[in-house]
This record gives sequence, structure tokens and C-alpha cells, in this order.
Amino acid sequence: MAGRLGIDFGTSNTVLALWDETSHQGVPLHIPEYGFSQIQNGETISIIPSLIHYAEDSRIWIGQQVIERSLQESPRTLRWMKKYISNRSPIRFKLGDREITPQIAGKDFLSTILLFASQQIDFKEEEVALSVPVEAFEHYENWLVSVAEEAGMPRFRLIDEPSAAALGYGAQIQPGNVYLIFDFGGGTMHASVILIESEDKSQVGRRCRVLGKSGKNIGGTTIDQWLFQDILQKNKLSDGDPRLRPWSTALLVECQHLKENLSSQETASLVFSPPESDLEFSASYTREQFEAILDEHEFYLQLNHLIRSAVQSAAERGYKEDEIQAVLMVGGSSQIPSVQRTLRQSFGKERVFFNRPLDAVARGAAAFVAGIDFYDYIQHDYAIRYINSQKQSYDYYPIVKKGTPYPTREPVSRLSIKASYNGQTRLGVAIFEIGEKRPQNSTSYELIFDPNGSARLTPLSPQDIEERTLFWMNENSPTFLNADPPGVQGEPRFDVEFNIDANKRLLITARDLKTGKLVFKEFPVVRLT
Repeated sequence: MAGRLGIDFGTSNTVLALWDETSHQGVPLHIPEYGFSQIQNGETISIIPSLIHYAEDSRIWIGQQVIERSLQESPRTLRWMKKYISNRSPIRFKLGDREITPQIAGKDFLSTILLFASQQIDFKEEEVALSVPVEAFEHYENWLVSVAEEAGMPRFRLIDEPSAAALGYGAQIQPGNVYLIFDFGGGTMHASVILIESEDKSQVGRRCRVLGKSGKNIGGTTIDQWLFQDILQKNKLSDGDPRLRPWSTALLVECQHLKENLSSQETASLVFSPPESDLEFSASYTREQFEAILDEHEFYLQLNHLIRSAVQSAAERGYKEDEIQAVLMVGGSSQIPSVQRTLRQSFGKERVFFNRPLDAVARGAAAFVAGIDFYDYIQHDYAIRYINSQKQSYDYYPIVKKGTPYPTREPVSRLSIKASYNGQTRLGVAIFEIGEKRPQNSTSYELIFDPNGSARLTPLSPQDIEERTLFWMNENSPTFLNADPPGVQGEPRFDVEFNIDANKRLLITARDLKTGKLVFKEFPVVRLT
């Protein structure tokens, strides 16, 4: 299957989306081995719980496999990998004679998912976008890049989560736009006011700048615990009851389902009767009673304080609340109706969007890598590689410059293609994307571990740096011009023009100078970024 893949590796859940050229949008990719399907506003989406379990027999269970085997609370089950990695947590998990870090667990989790995703799409042919928190430090991005490279992805990009969310919601992003991204997930609640920056100010791989943010350690699991406590109180039980202890995790899962049901219906009930136990009780709630529990824990007070704090920080930087273009809600817990109502009361009904809380980031990442970008001009330089006879080495001739507006009305570049030897019948061009180069006076190093576990810094050679700066766009099909009759060495054979269409595809028009025939007319060769 062809398609551009977007990956949102989340603290609680992970979502993949594939760009669909027909519908012109990202569509969630279902991996039945690890994910489960859920209805979101009438659409079926696929979610992979961000869980990994290391079994004693060396097998690994991923996502929904962990839940199906009731291994969520096993000491051999790891969660919150993204949060630990982002925060540089020194936590290590001792599993038998192994010691697992969040980085290792996160890599094993993502690599396993990507292995199955590679059966759906060809990573060598298609691009992949990975979302990162807007203020992710370099160590997190480096870790994510290393996972992608080891998974066999030669072509991938990073996009910050708020920008991906905006694209996933279909927002018409332009430099200077201000958005509030409200992210209410399993473990935390965050509000970020972001500014979409112009290209000359943004960093590579970045599209937005945080103007104000605020966060609280309140998430969906916190609300599950509040329901848990209320149910025990109603049934005159305590969490220390020896009959309950073996089943407390199962009850928490039921509380999660109760919360989810109350987000989509006015009433919901719970009947808890664990097997081989004399414990049996039930509880029923209306949505109004559920909201009263949230109010008892001062949830709405904290929610409003969170929003006001982020907005005030942005105002101190010169961006007023009425400049916020839209409020975009993401995260599973943002589906709670009273949470949506609170934000609509604060910002107005027209500015608040909450129809894609679970998959907006993944959809936006897929859209980004498919060429649905924030700007209407090309983001990188592109060149063709040729042999410089004077230097006796490869050199690069620019054909598209960074900042070129698209679509183009006139050719962006023209050149003649000559035969390299007598009798040559297949000619073409090797098209390269030119990445950001390091300053001439900077030295690059790579950390290498020897067999004894000792670390040493090894300088990267100019060849290593070049390989990481240049990407061969059409490596699988560099020759696409047929010379009939065969070419003569050094003689100009094809006149070639390059254009860019509205989808950022590089188009080639080629005329055979020997026969006068038009060989190609605006034929798409590669997609630019």
C-alpha cells in the first residue's frame, strides 16, 4: 500500500495515520495485533495503548495484547515511556537479570509497531513523519531519530505536536497565526498558546513557538481514581479491604469505562462481581453526578486556572486573548463534555474544536509529510549530482532553491543532459535534497561504545557528514530517459526543464535534441518539501 505515514507516539496511546490521496486526508492505520478500534464522532479510529510487557519467557506483548492478558499492573509491564524519556528520568526497571530503561522500552515498543506498519507501506518508497512535543529537548528528538533509522526508515521528518494537531484539524495555518492547544491525556493536562513562525525565524523541523503554557498532573487516570474512591464509599468499602486488593486494578479499568460511557451518554452503570470472590457491588451515575464529583475535587477551578495561566503568559509577550485563532482540543480526556463546555464558555463556541481529540496529531503528521504544509513555498534546496571533471569528484548543480514559491508558472531550472559514453541508451539525473550544513569551523562527533562498555568520541568524517546532509530523492529510478538512437559521449542529447505543481511535485519536461521529439511533458519525478 502506498501512502505517507504519520506517527503520534503518546504517553498513554499511540496512533498511526496514512495519507489517502483520494480523500485528501490522513486516515488512521489499524494494526489489529496491537490496537483496538474506537468510534470518534461517527468515525472508526485505531488506538494502540502505549504499553509494553516483557514476559519471563522473553516474549514481548505490545499495546492491546497487554490489556487482553490483564497484564497492565504487572511489574514487568512498562508505561509512560514518552514522559520518562522527555524528562530524562533516571528510572530503570529490573526484570530478572535485565535492566530496562524507558529509552529501551520505548524503542522496543515503537520498533515492533513499525515492523508491522512496514508490511502495509514500503518505508524505502514512502516518507514518514514523527510528532514531537513542542518543547522537546534535543535528546528526545535524537532518540526518536535513532529509533526511526534503526527501523529502516531512510526518509522521515519531525513535526511538533501542536502544528500537527492544527493540520489534523484542517486549520489554514499561516505565519503569524496564534492557537491554543489544549491537551488532556491520561496523565497530565496542558495548555499551550503557540505562534506559527515565519520560515526565516523557525528552526529546522519546527513550525511554532510557545508563547505561554501551563500544566497540571491531572489526567484521565486521576478521574478514574476519583470514581474508584466514590464507588467504594457508596458501597461502604475501603481500598484496604483484603477482598478487594486482588481486583483493584480490574475495578480501576471499570471506572475508566464508566468515565468514557458518561462522556457519550447521560447515564452509566457499573456492576462489579469478580470471579471466585464473594465481593459484589454496583454503582450508577448520571452525567450531572459525575460532574459533581469533578467539582468536589476542584477540577474546574484547576482547569480554569490552567487556561488563564497560559493565556496570561502569552499576553505578557504581547499576544492578547482575542488574537487566538482557534482552540484545538486533543487527548482522550478532552472528550468529557463538561471540559469542552468550559473551554467554549471561555473562548466562544466558534473558536473551540474538539471533533478529533484522539487522532488529530497523527492525521496532521501524515498531511505534513504528504506535502500539506504551512507555507506555500519550498522548504529545502534541491540539486542534481554530476561529476566535476576538474575536481574529479561529485558536485551539485542547484535546480530548486529554498523559498521558491509554488506552483510555478515558468520553469525553475533548465539544463542539457549529455551521454557519459558512446552507445548509452538510458540517461537521467540524480536529484538530491540538500539539508542544513554545519558551519565550516564546527567539528561533529559521534559517541561510540567499545566491547568493554567504554564510551569514546569519534569525529565524523566529511563523507559521514555529507551522507547525513544529502538525501538522494530518486535513488530507485535515476535513469528515466531513453535515447534512441543511442547517445554519443559528451554530446547534448536531452533538453530538460523543471517545474513544481500545487502538490509540490517536481515536474520534468524533456525533449530529445537528436529526434526533436517531446519525451516528457510535466512528468512528476519526486515530491519536494
